[in-house]
Amino acid sequence: MSKRGRTTGLVARTTVVDSALLEFTVNYEQTKHLAIGKSVHSDYISAGGHDWKIHCYPRGWVKANNGKYLSIYLYCREPVTTVRAIFKANVMGRHGKPSPIAATSSVFVYSSKDEILWHGWSRFVKRVDLEAKCVIEGRVTFLCHILVMRDDPIPVPPPKIGSHLNSLINGMDMDGTDVSFTTNGETFHAHRAVLAARSPVFRAKFFGPEAGATSSNIVLDDIEPATFKVLLKFMYTDALPGDDRVGRSPPIETFHHLLAAADKYALHRLKLICARKLGENVSLDSIATTLDLAETNSCLELKTKCIDLLAADKDFNKVVLTESFVLLGQKFPALIAELRERVEA
Repeated sequence: MSKRGRTTGLVARTTVVDSALLEFTVNYEQTKHLAIGKSVHSDYISAGGHDWKIHCYPRGWVKANNGKYLSIYLYCREPVTTVRAIFKANVMGRHGKPSPIAATSSVFVYSSKDEILWHGWSRFVKRVDLEAKCVIEGRVTFLCHILVMRDDPIPVPPPKIGSHLNSLINGMDMDGTDVSFTTNGETFHAHRAVLAARSPVFRAKFFGPEAGATSSNIVLDDIEPATFKVLLKFMYTDALPGDDRVGRSPPIETFHHLLAAADKYALHRLKLICARKLGENVSLDSIATTLDLAETNSCLELKTKCIDLLAADKDFNKVVLTESFVLLGQKFPALIAELRERVEA
């Protein structure tokens, strides 16, 4: 390449600082007769250190369009510097997916020096098309994506501490490991310092007053190898299999065992992750088992989810007479009384 064709200095890279996704629903039936230039707006949403809101003009912003178009604009509240943002907007169709009649994206610049702090499209969608294809029970929903950008002359790669720590337990060698766990004939090697940093139970075990009596190999009788492997991965990486969308997520039964292990080792975040996963999958057929698990492991969040589900069911009295609930009542009589009180309230 000739000298004339070379570039000197650093080349700026555009990076996305932050983003936000906003689903904005407008009562179109009530607003479609607003005067041209009159809008309805969303609540503020934060992205990239700035506050944003969507303005929708059901009969348009520009009078010259004679009310034939719906307009949509993105407003930035009091930027202290120049801000660049990608604004993507779609309107949801009656099939529950973005409609092809209106989908657009542009880069807009907002500056404290400008008088106008909103940008968008005056002809976002024809109202006749909107009313024919996207108004559902008098309402229309917009899906708006805001991506705040900056030019960074020195690109910094994302942190890799999770993958580095994961290599400590997934590597072929076991350099630095100073404790092992054996469960059902399978042995796992680990580092006391990592486990102690993650769990107050392990910290007391390895560095508390009774630390000298702790063996370098600990036999576990209450957890299966597959569950302990997932638990160990979480303690090193703060992630579960499938979080990267590459590995397969554990089966739902694993979360039963993980919740119990999280309670035993005082891993509060893991316990809540399990509670959320189990709460999303609970049904009237599995609710007794899930309630048992929640009560046994003092998981109020999961217990509340189950009680809410039962309270909404019209056949509560029929459900509590099933064999699984009878057994649950024998184990936790106060729980059944609490359920009846909540349902009958």
